[in-house]
Amino acid sequence: MSRPLIAANWKMHLGRAEEALGLVRRIRHPLGRIDGVEVVVCPPFTVLPLLAEVLGPSPIALGAQNMHWAERGAHTGEVSPSMLAGLCQYVILGHSERRATGGSTEDDAAINRKLKAAFGVGLIPIVCVGESGEQREAGATDDVVRSQVSLALAGLEPDQARRCVIAYEPVWAIGSGRPATAAEANRIIALSVRGAVAEGFGEEVAQAARVLYGGSVLPDNIAAFTAMPDIDGALVGGASLGPEFVELVLRVSAER
Repeated sequence: MSRPLIAANWKMHLGRAEEALGLVRRIRHPLGRIDGVEVVVCPPFTVLPLLAEVLGPSPIALGAQNMHWAERGAHTGEVSPSMLAGLCQYVILGHSERRATGGSTEDDAAINRKLKAAFGVGLIPIVCVGESGEQREAGATDDVVRSQVSLALAGLEPDQARRCVIAYEPVWAIGSGRPATAAEANRIIALSVRGAVAEGFGEEVAQAARVLYGGSVLPDNIAAFTAMPDIDGALVGGASLGPEFVELVLRVSAER
């Protein structure tokens, strides 16, 4: 079993220095004492340099919430791969909230370019995939997820695919309070996520890659997800914005 990874996606919250520091000071030492679980905090860009300095000596890793594929150019408001290199170790790519509004900068081809650019500067991508409520009702979940994974990882080297973190986040579950069941999430991850990786890179790579679940993850339900054989952790939204995040990670550690 892979070492569980729990990633905190702060989204557009805690973007001021005093807010970010207030939470980090409350969670840094408790999380640093938890064995067997890798923790990644993904704050807004505005506090990423500050938290890189504060968390540098700790076992808590940092991630960005997005990046552009280009190193430089006329891309107002974007952040390049080299701007993140040295500040963080991970970067979230293809989150459904960005796919919904980003157009050609967030389609499958763009996400593939971003993955390649992330590996080019030593960042580990956390690539998000997942079906909408309409796609689920139409019975298209497996086809949608399999396609998103295949297109995101197209052209990667096998070692890059192995190191890529894939987060299955059904769009209908994000922020809804209605998560997928653990059994349902595990089935989709085993069949469609790992299945797509196996088609492109072989079964050994598919089993080595870490796959997370995301979508209304809470301290009360996290253990059910991480107990599943094909779920290696979680991408956590709202429950990562307060000290309850420590309780969530503790429950994952207790299952090890």
